[in-house]
Amino acid sequence: MPGIASHRLAPPLYQRQAPARPRSEAKRTRIIEVATQHFAQYGYHAARVGDIAGTLGIAKGSVFQHFGSKDGLFFEVYKQAVRSFAKYLDAPTEVRQAGFFAVLRYWLVRTEHLVHEDWIPYRISLLGNYGTDLVLKREINRFLIAEDPYGTVSLVRFGLERGELRKDMDIEMIVSILDWMMERFQDALLTAELDPGLFRRQGELAEKKEARIQQFLAVLQRAIGASTPAPAHPARRRNHRR
Repeated sequence: MPGIASHRLAPPLYQRQAPARPRSEAKRTRIIEVATQHFAQYGYHAARVGDIAGTLGIAKGSVFQHFGSKDGLFFEVYKQAVRSFAKYLDAPTEVRQAGFFAVLRYWLVRTEHLVHEDWIPYRISLLGNYGTDLVLKREINRFLIAEDPYGTVSLVRFGLERGELRKDMDIEMIVSILDWMMERFQDALLTAELDPGLFRRQGELAEKKEARIQQFLAVLQRAIGASTPAPAHPARRRNHRR
C-alpha cells in the first residue's frame, strides 16, 4: 500500500547509507537493541537519539554515522521487529490442512500473544504503521510490499491453489484486502484486550471474541472467497483441529 511519495531526487538520508562493515556490525546491532527499547517505551516522537546514545555510552554522532538520522534508526528497528513475527504459513500442519480460512482463524485466536509474548515488536509495528511521518511511512510501505514479512502472498497463493479464493480477482488486490483487514481487525482485538472499557462491560470479551472472529471471517470469505470452494484433498480431511 504505497504512501505519499517524497521527492525522488532527494531520497531520505537513511536510504543512502553504505552497508555496515563487519567490524561495526556488533555495535550496530547493540544500537538497534537499545533503540528498540526506547522507541517501544517512549514512542517514535518522544524517543531521543541522545538518550539512546547515552544508554550505550557512545557519542550521539556515532548513531548518526551508522543510521544517518532518527528516521533511519527507527526504520531498521521496525524492519527487525516485523521480521520477528511468524509468517501465516508457519501455522501447524493440521491447521494448514484445514485450509486458508482456518489459517487466518488460527492467528486471530492467538492475537493476544502479541501482548503477552511479542509486546515490544508489536509496539514498534504499531508506531511504524500509525505513529510516523508520511516520508518514513512511505518507506515502511515499500519495505512491506517488497519483503512481505508476514508471508501474505504465499498464503494467498496457497488459498488459490486449494480453490478457496476467487480466481476472477487480481492476486495483488486479494493480498491488499487481506493485509488491510487483518491488520485493522487484530489491532481492534488487541485494543479490546488492553482497554476492555472501549468495547465491553467487564467480563464480556471472552464470550464475544469468538463471535467477532467468526463474523469477521464470514465477511472476508464473502469478499475474497470462492463461491463454491473446491473439496479438500482426501489426505487433508483429517485433523482439522489442533
